[in-house]
Order: sequence, then structure tokens, then C-alpha cells
Amino acid sequence: MSFRSMLALLALSTALAAPPALAQSGKVEVLWLGQSAFKITSPGGKVIVVDPWLSRNPVTPAGYKDPAALGKVDVLLVTHGHGDHVGDAPAIAKMHNIALWGPGDLNMTLTTLGVLPAAQLPRFNKSGRITPAPGIKVTATHAEHSSVYVWRNPTTDRDETHPGGEPVGFIIELENGFRIWHMGDTGVFGDMKVIAEYYKPDLVLMPIGGHFTMDAADAAFATREFVKAKYVIPMHYGTNPFATSTPQDYIKALGTTATTVIPIKPGEKVEF
Repeated sequence: MSFRSMLALLALSTALAAPPALAQSGKVEVLWLGQSAFKITSPGGKVIVVDPWLSRNPVTPAGYKDPAALGKVDVLLVTHGHGDHVGDAPAIAKMHNIALWGPGDLNMTLTTLGVLPAAQLPRFNKSGRITPAPGIKVTATHAEHSSVYVWRNPTTDRDETHPGGEPVGFIIELENGFRIWHMGDTGVFGDMKVIAEYYKPDLVLMPIGGHFTMDAADAAFATREFVKAKYVIPMHYGTNPFATSTPQDYIKALGTTATTVIPIKPGEKVEF
């Protein structure tokens, strides 16, 4: 059975059904590693890593705690300055000698603090579009959240809090035109509708946990009224005592819809 046929059957299943079986074949591979950390493999074999909080993430599978387990990385993206998003990104940038792409002001802070050399911290901002690897386009979008960067000063051995710029989401367009909207951390905002209508994402990676982001009810409202995506993978839940909403809560709140929810577990992947 093809993946699209499987999804059609899933859409007819009950709201609280078990997570769908993973795809058997496809061109776009999306691996979830917990919280907002994803490894996306494009049809052309490019590896895109977003918000790689791995080594200290309580739900990241043991086999991925070491960032080296990701293998090659072509594009590295960070949505904002909080530790559960920057995570292991500087180490990955050093490991592969690649750029860390993030909000412009966050990268200026990382440059000023000497976290990475300036050449590895290129800057762009909301609505800015980059081509960080051949055939890959990334556009920064609005996200309704906050952003600071906590840095351990090696001289004083004390933590310092520095400006993290404004948070963003990313529209990631792959070689075959497949578009993924990684929302980053966000609450509901009306321009989700504009982003969805303009960029037309095929897949949305959507926070649902609550407290720091949308909860299940908020995410369901945003999906029905603004986003109306083909597919949604829920993220950013279950990693702290406050992010209590679950995919089942989200599916139940969503009700009957044309959107297919794909609730995978950390360490699982799905192909399109």
C-alpha cells in the first residue's frame, strides 16, 4: 500500500486511534528526535537538521544522544536562542565545519560571545530566503514566542543571559518542491493563515505541548482555521512537567478535518 493510500485510511480512523504505521518507501524522510529536533533527508540526499537538542533531551533515544550519530549534516537550522533548541547545534557546526543558520540577532550574540567563528554564523531574518545547499530553500517566518541565550562564562564559571533575537519558524522547500513548515516555538497568531496560504506547506511540524507554546486546543484551532495543512506531525510535548498536551488530545480537539495527523515517537521516521 502506498503512503498516500495509508494516510487516506488513517483519516477515516477514530480520533484516538494508535499512531500510524511508518511509510515503507518515499522521497522525503522526516526523523523526529524529541521536542523540536528533526533530521530531514531530502530527495537529493541533503540532510537538514533543525533545533538539535539531543545530548540533554530526556526523550531523545539513546542512539541519538551523541550528535555524531546524525551522520553527515548539510544544513543546520535553529529557530531561537533557548537551550532546548540551540542545544548541540554549535557542536554539530564544528563537527561538520558548516554554518549554523538562525535568527540574525541570535547569531550576532553567538558571534560576539565567540561560540562559533563569524563565518559559521551567517545572519538572516523573517521573510529572508536562503539557499543553504543546492536545491534547498529556507525562508524564516514569524513565531509568537521569546528568545534568550544562556551562556556559561568560562572566566567566571557562571551562567549569563544574553539577547537571543526574535524567534522564527522555517519554510523548508526541498528539491522536488515539497515544503515543510517547522513552526518553532509559537502561540497562535493570525498571520499563520497568511503564511499557510502564501507558502502552501505540505507538512507542518507543530508544537502542541502547552505552557510555553500552543496546547492541543490552540494547535487544533490554528490547524482548522489558519493552517489547513495536508499533514501535521505534533512536536514539543512530553519533555517537561508543563508540556502536558498529547497528540491524542490534539486529534480529539481537531475533530473531523482534511488534515492528517501523524503522531510519531522520538526515534521514528516517516517518508513522503
